[in-house]
Amino acid sequence: MRIHSRQLSKHDSSSLLGDLMRLRFLHAALLAVAGLLAPAQIHAQTGTAKAPAGSALSTGLAIAKQHRVDAIGERRFTHAAFWAAVEPSLASRAFRTEVIGRSILGRDIRAVTFGTGPVTVLLWSQMHGDEATATMALADIFRFLAEAEEHPLRERLRQALTIVFVPMLNPDGAELFQRENAAGVDVNRDGRRRATPEAQALKRIRDRVEPRFAFNLHDQSARTRVGRSGEQAAIALLAPAFDAERSYNDVRSRARLVAAEIATLLAPELRGRIAKYDDAFNPRAFGDLMQTWGASTVLIESGALPDDPQKQRLRALHVPAILGALDAIATRRYESADPAAYDSLPFNTGGASDLFIRGAQLVLPGRPPLQVDVAVNYEDAVARVDGRIREVGDLEGAVAIDTLDATGLFLHPRPDALMRRDDDAWLRIGAPAALDLRRGADPSSELVRAFGDAAK
Repeated sequence: MRIHSRQLSKHDSSSLLGDLMRLRFLHAALLAVAGLLAPAQIHAQTGTAKAPAGSALSTGLAIAKQHRVDAIGERRFTHAAFWAAVEPSLASRAFRTEVIGRSILGRDIRAVTFGTGPVTVLLWSQMHGDEATATMALADIFRFLAEAEEHPLRERLRQALTIVFVPMLNPDGAELFQRENAAGVDVNRDGRRRATPEAQALKRIRDRVEPRFAFNLHDQSARTRVGRSGEQAAIALLAPAFDAERSYNDVRSRARLVAAEIATLLAPELRGRIAKYDDAFNPRAFGDLMQTWGASTVLIESGALPDDPQKQRLRALHVPAILGALDAIATRRYESADPAAYDSLPFNTGGASDLFIRGAQLVLPGRPPLQVDVAVNYEDAVARVDGRIREVGDLEGAVAIDTLDATGLFLHPRPDALMRRDDDAWLRIGAPAALDLRRGADPSSELVRAFGDAAK
């Protein structure tokens, strides 16, 4: 075939260049919609802003829903139950699973590795046996990584990162759903001495893989608020200090940017419920020491949300938080994060009661009513069950997760809340919060609300 050619005029060149630029932009946009181009690449090819956090959030929540491991439906589960639930996922050739140690009672501590990229990331969960939210999310992430072989996010992570997961570092504690290990040691306060086999296993894997980034995955008290008077904290983040002066070097600065990415990503779903954890340096704590040892470490603390007794909503939110952070590292998107998104977070504040009943008239059997406030704490603050009376009296200024204004109403203790001797009755601190809120002083008056077992 014969090709005719002619010299392009300046006008023709300009027009052709414009057409090429438009095609280039369209190509990148189509790839972005298909999820085949990383956000950093989109920015580089088109000069457009990076992908909004909302898209990463919606993608992550969709993954959490589609790849949820239904065998784990509650936050209390054993070592054997967890590994049985994730066994189908870990049968994939995408994973490499190994035993890196054994607990005091001989349970395996395992590491699961995904990806072959140049940047190594270490994540560990449930070093406190009763802090299982992230472990549930890791089960869902394993399933996603095993099944979604064509998903662009999975491929970005596989090619750019080597991800080492250590789920359920404290399996003996998980067996009883208690914080400490079988010897009663808080493993997260054994980072310096490393007397426990659980701490030794974590330090060995850190030394072997030398991660550039690390994630320390915990749960915190459901009584924690965002600032002094804010909402119940759903998530707290921390780029731990590496020295007593709380200095910033390159390692901690990278961690701060990754934490900022997570805060920005979760903000649309958790507006006003994200806090910053106390950043005082603790030379016994693993997160602080990981930072000292050179891994840019982010602490993620799962708090609580209303009407989420098994923390399944927070479990789902951990999936975009973790995958979004990993993707930000894989694409180096974190480098352009705004540190103010982390720095501006209010600090966690503890000390709140679970329930504050304000201004009620307390009616002891056979006695005249007296005006009191009552503070109640639940034995399980997440599920909000088994309430106990914490304090009674003038509690003005008290802080609680929930406050009920009972002005003009009457609080009648049921028998379970009272200690009796002959004809006398005492309402004792620490007693079950078996209370009826009624319209009048007469115990047969209209019931407004029941607390304790009767409320069920």
